This record gives sequence, C-alpha cells and structure tokens, in this order.
Amino acid sequence: MDAIVGLLNGTRARGAFLLRTVLDPPWGLRIQDNAPLTLVALTRGHAIVTMAGIPSVALTAGDIAIIRGVGPYEIADSAETAPQVVIHPGQRCTTLHGEDLALTMGLGLRTWGTNLEGATMMLTGTYETQSSIGRPLLHALPPIVVVHRNEWDSPLVDLLGHEIGRDEPGQDVVLDRLLDLLIVAVLRTWFARQGPDQKTWWRASNDQVVGAALQFVHNRPDERWTVATLADDIGVSRANLARRFHDLVGEPPIGYLTRWRLSLAADLLRESDATLSTIARRVGYGGAFALSTAFKRQYGITPQHHRRVGHHVVATNSTVHEMQDSR
Repeated sequence: MDAIVGLLNGTRARGAFLLRTVLDPPWGLRIQDNAPLTLVALTRGHAIVTMAGIPSVALTAGDIAIIRGVGPYEIADSAETAPQVVIHPGQRCTTLHGEDLALTMGLGLRTWGTNLEGATMMLTGTYETQSSIGRPLLHALPPIVVVHRNEWDSPLVDLLGHEIGRDEPGQDVVLDRLLDLLIVAVLRTWFARQGPDQKTWWRASNDQVVGAALQFVHNRPDERWTVATLADDIGVSRANLARRFHDLVGEPPIGYLTRWRLSLAADLLRESDATLSTIARRVGYGGAFALSTAFKRQYGITPQHHRRVGHHVVATNSTVHEMQDSR
C-alpha cells in the first residue's frame, strides 16, 4: 500500500459537502466549519486564501487548493476585502452578525452566491469528518497545498462541476468518489514536484526498505510484528530497518505500528457494530482489555466512549498534536 493508496483508503468521503459558489467582488468568506480537509477549485476569476501563521496564497482560474486542518481561514477576492460571510460547522452560512443566508444566497441545486454570472466561480468539496486511517499522510501536508493550472492536466474538475449540478439516483455517492479522485490526483501532482524536499511520509513510502515495512504493517496489522520479523520479511538487518525507519518516519517501527493499529480501531469503532474483542483481534491486540488500555493511553478516552460520542474527540485531539508538531 503506497502513500496514495493509503490516502484514498483513509480519506474517503462519506456524504461530503459539495458546492458551486458564484460571487461578484468585493466578497469575503470566513471559514470556521472545523472541517479537517477542504478542496477549492477555482474555475473562474481569482481569489486569495489567508490563514494565520502562513503566507497568503493567491489563486487564479484553473488553480486548486487543498486546505488541511480544523483552524479558521479566510478566502476573498483580494487581501483588502474583509469577510462578509461566516461559514459555520455543518456548512451553515451567516452574516457577521449571525443572520442566516442559506435562502437569500441560494442559487439552485448545490449552488450559492450573489448571481449565476458572478465574476468568480469555485467548486468546494469539504470532508466534514476526520478519518483516522488517513491521518499519517495528512500530517505530512502543509496547511495549504496549491496546484496551479499549468502544473497539471485533468478532466476531473470539469466532471465534478458537471456532476454538482445534477440530481440523479446515487448522486451523493458519485460526488463523493469524484472528490476522492480529485484529491488524490492533486496530491499526486503536488508530491511529484517536491523533488528532494518532498515530505517525510512520501519519502518513507518510496524507500525500498521502509516502504516495504509500511506495506506489511498496513496490509497485515493483525500479525504479531516485531522489528526482527519485519526485517526478516524484508531481507535486511534489524539495525538497518530500525535506523532507516526512524530517520524517514520519525519514530520506531513498533511505535508507528501501535498508532496505525489504534487508528484502524478508531475507524472500526465508528463504522461497524463489531464487538471490542473482534476489533482487537482484527488490529493485532490479544483482547478487549489490551486494546482498551492502549486506546485510552493514546487518545485519552476509552473505546466505548469514542463509539458513543463519535470520532470527533479522537480527531480533534490528534489534530491538535499535529498542529503542535508542525510548528
């Protein structure tokens, strides 16, 4: 399982929010929806994305931005335009004073803005919940990834724009899968141009030794892996594997294995009705007690609590740590 496959499997849209926005300047949006991942494809006009702590990013027609993290950011027609609209969790949109704008700015099916002929048009796809499995790769991304129109060639944006305006049976599933494909295509292009400065996770997944170890861990998390058994299956010494793994991934192989297993467990708790014992066996723990102990140590809550309240607690805690690590 390479990095892109891991992303596709881990960042899998389930009822993602998709919208075509059409606006005339001056316009400014403050996004505070707590969404972990958003894609913005500018199909007409220009825009600027502003986020605290990093330089602003200018977009022109044909550019795509992927915005990672739950922190607020702003997008406007220019750096001088103050926000006029606030996007809240659940994609509720209001004025700065809290007046609802869903009806006054609705322009039809999945379309919103000032008028259909507005100078700026963008397609937005928002993953409103955090997948635990995709977290390692997302952690390797900067807060904003941009691919400019002259850096890639793909029909996916046009196809997504066409499908956003359709209302056919199964349309939500079609849109989810198109968004997944577009995210993966954009990141593949972005990673490919990083060269020697490419991010740690990407370099690790393409290393002959460490990449093989990651594939074993990802594909067979229920095995009783040790550094010795991983090294034997790859055909290298334990010292070589341990050193290269730590250099590229930033932690020992068994530490990574533990986090991967617990991420899988978090997703299984959210997405299935399997018992804790069953989940424990699937992710490589001897029983429910062992999984519960490790889960609470990692996330600060029990698996039962996580299942009751949903995955937001785990996602939020991990996102906070990621933001701290990236400083």
